[in-house]
Amino acid sequence: MFMAFAFVLLLASVPLTGGRLALLAELRLQHGWLILLSLALQVLMTSVVPDAPRVVLVGLHLASYVTIAWALWCNRALPGLLVIALGAGTNAAVIALNGGTLPASPAALERAGFTVDPEAFKNSGVVSEPVLGWLGDIAATPAWLPFRNVISIGDVVVLLGAALLLHATCRTRPYVVATRRGAHGAPVPRQAPEPSAQPAQA
Repeated sequence: MFMAFAFVLLLASVPLTGGRLALLAELRLQHGWLILLSLALQVLMTSVVPDAPRVVLVGLHLASYVTIAWALWCNRALPGLLVIALGAGTNAAVIALNGGTLPASPAALERAGFTVDPEAFKNSGVVSEPVLGWLGDIAATPAWLPFRNVISIGDVVVLLGAALLLHATCRTRPYVVATRRGAHGAPVPRQAPEPSAQPAQA
C-alpha cells in the first residue's frame, strides 16, 4: 500500500510543478495487460491464498516479477522505464537468491509496527543468513506518513523512475508510441504531418 500511496503523491506533484496529467492519456503501452497481471498475482499471493503451500507462494511471487519485467522491456523506450526496470530487477534478483522472499531487516519491521515471524512466508520478511540482505527491505518509512511499511533500495529506484516517467510525459507530448515498432524492434517516432502545398500566387 505504501508504494501505491507514494505513486499517488507523485501524480499530485505533476500539476503542482506545472505539468499536465491529461498528457498521460497519450501514452500507448505495449502489453499493458501484463502490468495488471503482475498486480493480480501479488494480490492473489498476499490476500487471497496466503496460506497456500510455500512453493505455490514463491512461484506466484517470482511470476509477478517476470510479467512486470516483460512489460517494462517492451516499453523500454518510454522515459524512466529503464530506471523502473533497474529497481524492479534488483528486487527480483534478491528475491530469487533468497528462496522467493525479499529479506527484511527485523529492526525495520519492528519500527514499522510489523510482527517478526521468521516461520511464516511473506513476500518481504526475515530470512536467516540473507544473500545481499542490504538490498532488501532495510528501512522503515517515516512515522508521519500513512501506510507505514519497510522499503528497499530497489523500491526507491522504482519511485525515481516513476517520477521521471510522469514528469517527462506530462511536460511534453509523448513522441514514442510503444505499440509501433520498426523492423528491428526499435520504437518508431511519431511523424508530424507535412504541411500541404500552397498554390503559387500569380
